[in-house]
Amino acid sequence: MSPLESHSDTSVSEARIDDLPAYSALLTAAGLPPAGLADCWRHALVLREGERVVGGVALEVYEEAALLRSLVVAPHLRGRGLGERLTDAALRLAAASGAREVGLLTESAADFFARRGFLPVAREAVPQVLHASVQFRTACPQSAQAMTRRIDTAHSR
Repeated sequence: MSPLESHSDTSVSEARIDDLPAYSALLTAAGLPPAGLADCWRHALVLREGERVVGGVALEVYEEAALLRSLVVAPHLRGRGLGERLTDAALRLAAASGAREVGLLTESAADFFARRGFLPVAREAVPQVLHASVQFRTACPQSAQAMTRRIDTAHSR
């Protein structure tokens, strides 16, 4: 499988099912919930360093809205713009999947997502269809900040 985006030592590509254990381990180590990740595998991307999974992001796509979830980068690679690359790739994937709005929940990365164009909103303001996700139902606490971002077809190119 060819990468969607490649830079000198890392690449972003569609996740393979055999990437799930490594991706889940990264989430667990970062204190993020892997619950429901396998259910949205069709819309998961991984960051590879060679063949090793060193990051990832996933989407739960519901009609014209998507939930961005499970963004993680291995500690030794943080601060290099890789989270931004993963987020931008996820936004392009969301647009290509028909989503026009992306929501998320975060406890620790609101500033990061604000720099990517997400706006903080009340949890109730996130598209109602996203409330069906495991993230909204059980995985993320009520204290998690809800954020949304409109996307356009320019991200799908």
